[in-house]
Amino acid sequence: MAAMMFRGSRNVWFRWNKHFAVVSTRSMASKTPVGFIGLGNMGTPMAKNLLKNGYPVIATDVFPESCKELQDVGAHVVDSPADVAEKADRIITMLPSSPNVIEAYTGPNGILRKVKKGTLLIDSSTIDPAVAKEMAVGAEKMGAVFMDAPVSGGVGAANMGKLTFMVGGLEEEYNAAQELLSCMGANVIYCGQVGTGQAVKLCNNMLLAIGMIGTAETMNLGIRLGLDPKLLAKILNMSSGRCWSSDTYNPVPGVMEGVPSANNYQGGFGTTLMAKDLGLAQNTATNTKTPIPLGSLAHQIYRVMCSRGYANKDFSSVFQFLREEEGQ
Repeated sequence: MAAMMFRGSRNVWFRWNKHFAVVSTRSMASKTPVGFIGLGNMGTPMAKNLLKNGYPVIATDVFPESCKELQDVGAHVVDSPADVAEKADRIITMLPSSPNVIEAYTGPNGILRKVKKGTLLIDSSTIDPAVAKEMAVGAEKMGAVFMDAPVSGGVGAANMGKLTFMVGGLEEEYNAAQELLSCMGANVIYCGQVGTGQAVKLCNNMLLAIGMIGTAETMNLGIRLGLDPKLLAKILNMSSGRCWSSDTYNPVPGVMEGVPSANNYQGGFGTTLMAKDLGLAQNTATNTKTPIPLGSLAHQIYRVMCSRGYANKDFSSVFQFLREEEGQ
């Protein structure tokens, strides 16, 4: 039997009796641990879906209490990103911001302190594309491969394994990344070289913020004109004004079940994170001399919301913010 083996256990081929047989990369991978760093609202359900698909998970978080839920369903918890890198040759990070990613990769207990040659590093955080490129350079120096793969879909999609991943990195490594990401998402899309995944994500979130503010303004105006919000939403969703913020994530309490507006805007995608993403979009727009008047205004609105007690509420709470503003 002749065998050719490539990076880690992601591609293994055997030949016998003049026939080729492919050993499923997923079945091989199921015997190999996957590292996961960052167990917040998104990271925990994502890591759970890896476990459900047969992948042993080695996990850590800067807040040890965040690890308990995943530990209870079978994950092995360690103390630091470096410890994860020592035990796994495929690692996914899901962190709040660029500084968190820099610390997790390059800090004193960071991944790059103990990373093994050939390790695949996938960052699903939403960060500055320039930081993604910096991490890729650092990983390459250690003989590892870094890919950016931010997500869209929110906590609901994370729980159901229906996220959309926007992947940037070496095209020849895309299949290896897709193997893992398809356990957590319904769509895994290759965007180009490192940083392009982040670029797509920032464009998406800028449009999401603009759309949510527009939906909130529209619903508020309709209510002020005496319209029933459920009726208004129904008509919008069969008309040209239809959008994700109106038909899937409506910001008005009582219009939809199972969304943050039905739960006092708890859970979901926090206002602080939206303000952060809009800040990244603003920075990239400035650097590329791209006019984004509505994106800039959305950034200002969400920054004001953060200072007015909405920081930890879902970003759809912009509807409540507008209602309170009209009373001042």
